[in-house]
Amino acid sequence: MNPFRSRVSSSIVSNMGEEQGSSASASTATSSSRAKTRSTWPSILRWIPTSTDHVIAAEKRLFSLVKTPYVVEQVNIGSGPPGSKTRWFRSKSDEPRFINTVTFQSKEDSPTLVMVHGYGASQGFFFRNFDALASRFKIIAIDQLGWGGSSRPDFTCKSTEETEAWFIDSFEEWRKAKNLSNFILLGHSFGGYVAAKYALKHPEHVKHLILVGSAGFSSESDSKSEWLAQFRATWKGAILNHLWESNFTPQKVVRGLGPWGPGLVRRYTTARFGAYSTGVALAEEESKLLTDYVYHTLAAKASGELCLKFIFSFGAYARKPLLQSASEWKVPTTFIYGFEDWMSYEGAQQARQHMKVPCEIIRVPQGGHFVFIDNPTAFHSAVFYACRMYISPNLETEHLPEGLTLA
Repeated sequence: MNPFRSRVSSSIVSNMGEEQGSSASASTATSSSRAKTRSTWPSILRWIPTSTDHVIAAEKRLFSLVKTPYVVEQVNIGSGPPGSKTRWFRSKSDEPRFINTVTFQSKEDSPTLVMVHGYGASQGFFFRNFDALASRFKIIAIDQLGWGGSSRPDFTCKSTEETEAWFIDSFEEWRKAKNLSNFILLGHSFGGYVAAKYALKHPEHVKHLILVGSAGFSSESDSKSEWLAQFRATWKGAILNHLWESNFTPQKVVRGLGPWGPGLVRRYTTARFGAYSTGVALAEEESKLLTDYVYHTLAAKASGELCLKFIFSFGAYARKPLLQSASEWKVPTTFIYGFEDWMSYEGAQQARQHMKVPCEIIRVPQGGHFVFIDNPTAFHSAVFYACRMYISPNLETEHLPEGLTLA
């Protein structure tokens, strides 16, 4: 069953008014090819209590916290670019794939900022940032192929090269469909890895790269990974390494728990973004809506999540580290890390030594790996500072905002 068949190619889910809604709805013709059947079982009787409608509804509820008018659309990226050997193009079905996209209302002539989420996440994780960033940018956020509200084709990649192409090529087809160029590209964690790899392949379309807590700089050959070899030698390490290489993902645990899955997700979100938050804890309503959203996006059909073992070895070490490509960087780059981020900014420092383009590393206080949730105000200041030459050309030498640190 295609879990996204009930979604149209372009649909209004915000408060932008009937005129805009009818205009966007006019572009929905391409969605008619989607399969028409759906599960008739009520969610209370399903082992995994989610569905297409649940994902869509959870996204809409979370976005009720956002005040800026927006449009959500399913952007048709086809069944694959001609001649591509990427395996998602050879899935069991030749039906078109769709990238879930949200675009926020902005001031005329605002620079475009495209936001890409990380592993185990989706674009809704930026819900605390959209209003502030939309004041300076035209914000476009996406769910990567195989995540969130995007299509979830069968994942049949068998190598790191194929897996990278899955994300890079699908993003490029999305860019073509949206007719975008000369944009600022922001990626978080694994999304930072994808954004960086995309900018290496298609630098002509990206004018600035912002990598937030980016993964993929360190490799298993690094001296600091000696602990990993020692841990693997233990029985616990051997078991965990086997599970990793077997592509046993956290999402499988959520699905395996069935009706108890939502409770597990709730305990995680309330702890990570509440009791153990490194910054501004989520309000009760924020926590409730984010938990609901996270569960339904995690419990839906496995697809993009299966990239994990092909991109990283056990311990989250990149199989093709970005550090190896640092000298080939063609796009000015800003790295943003929370002070408490478990992803070390030292990888970015090493990469900067080899880069031939402008590069800054900004550290944000009271922020962990999800710095944009932990300390949104400081995160926004970091983004504005990184893009100062695009949003305030006359203030190109503007001082670093108080509290932020350059590494």
